[in-house]
Amino acid sequence: MICKYLEAAIREALLNAIAHKDYGSGNPIQIKVSDQGIIFWNAGQLPEAWTIDNLLKEHPSIPFNPDIATAFFRAGLIEAWGRGTLKILRECQNAGLPTPIFAYDPSGFRIEFKKKSEKRSEKRSEKRSEKILELMKANRLITIAELAESLAIATRNIEKHIAKLKEDQRIERVGADKGGYWEVLDTTEK
Repeated sequence: MICKYLEAAIREALLNAIAHKDYGSGNPIQIKVSDQGIIFWNAGQLPEAWTIDNLLKEHPSIPFNPDIATAFFRAGLIEAWGRGTLKILRECQNAGLPTPIFAYDPSGFRIEFKKKSEKRSEKRSEKRSEKILELMKANRLITIAELAESLAIATRNIEKHIAKLKEDQRIERVGADKGGYWEVLDTTEK
């Protein structure tokens, strides 16, 4: 089964494919969904002298179809030109997904979202849970927002880790959401 990709990253990849496509080529935008991941391909071109590296850092936007990009911007579908690839990278990182692969050759542009490795994601999840426990031990009053900021991940991911830690009886919430505190339970006896 394909892992759940963030809607924002997939949406951004599709909007980029539409705004940067070479409509004179006659080739459709192609999307392949498989057990390995999701691939977007279009007959688009990078600006002259650009490489993939330009897309992986802050850059200006030079859309192949500026009228389409302007319409997307005015409709509120894109925040600002030149941030799409960075948004995709950030959304995947926040979701704990592998970094997407951007590729370009004379035939067109491709972005590939790979499936999350179960083994890798389990190890990452365990490390994050341990970091959450450490932060809770250091500050029993720490909030979910503060945990998210400290670990640079989304609050919903913190909530999932907390739910799992509660299920595994590693933590307990004492008192109300406001005014309460976290109790890290000793699991050596279990």
